[in-house]
Amino acid sequence: MNGFKSFILIVAMTALLVGLGSYLYGEAGVVIALGVGLVLNGVSYFFSDSIVLAAYRARVVDQAQAPQLYAIVANLSERAGLPMPRIAIIPDETPNAFATGRNPDHAVVAVTEGIMRVLNRNELEGVIAHELGHVKNRDILIGSLASVLAQAIMFISHMALWFTPRDEEGRSNPLAGILVYILGPIAAMMLQMALSRSREYLADAYAARITGRPDMLASALQRIAGYNAEVPMRNAEPATANMMIVNPLSGKGIMGLFSTHPPMAKRIERLNAMPVEAR
Repeated sequence: MNGFKSFILIVAMTALLVGLGSYLYGEAGVVIALGVGLVLNGVSYFFSDSIVLAAYRARVVDQAQAPQLYAIVANLSERAGLPMPRIAIIPDETPNAFATGRNPDHAVVAVTEGIMRVLNRNELEGVIAHELGHVKNRDILIGSLASVLAQAIMFISHMALWFTPRDEEGRSNPLAGILVYILGPIAAMMLQMALSRSREYLADAYAARITGRPDMLASALQRIAGYNAEVPMRNAEPATANMMIVNPLSGKGIMGLFSTHPPMAKRIERLNAMPVEAR
């Protein structure tokens, strides 16, 4: 059911992209937007990991460069029955993490430098297990596709300020351009919200199951959310916010109202209601 819902939402985002192209540029816009959508879906399928890692200036590291982090990922991957993903570190002091890639064999788990300083080992294990939950459930490809499509929708919406729509008589309509500029990104964010929220709950539950310590993930989420509210990530963008374990846009204007994540209090409440298992 989640796979079907994800497919429908990706189709809806592609339709929104094509609809914006049609509204702004007519029949030519449909062709251009459809072409852009198909190309972006193809590119994001094969190169989504590289695109997102480059956007956050993340560097892939090996066991010698990050021995403790490598040990945590290797141990949890074995428990989850997953191939060992690549590991990347983001040069940002604000704690956060995400997973990307087209499938478990091409997955990357990325964490910020800040998260390794802020969290203790058990909390970090909870975060890594959450990201491996996304890998296990194959959320990473869907999230990457949604992010790339959202970026395209926002780009075309921004173009409406420079190439204003025209009515049937060929007259420019600046008001329509402003509305597209405002509503296009909001529509993209709302589709991402529908796509991401249920998957965050599933990844939280998966992390609790393979670590046996839902309380540690709850503690980690509370810490990460607090830091992001005070000092949001420098390179965070609305189009990729859905990929992070905690919304990195807290307090960033109107887009902060359209969170791709469930309410943090609800996530923590659910985790604290789960039994803690001794390991």
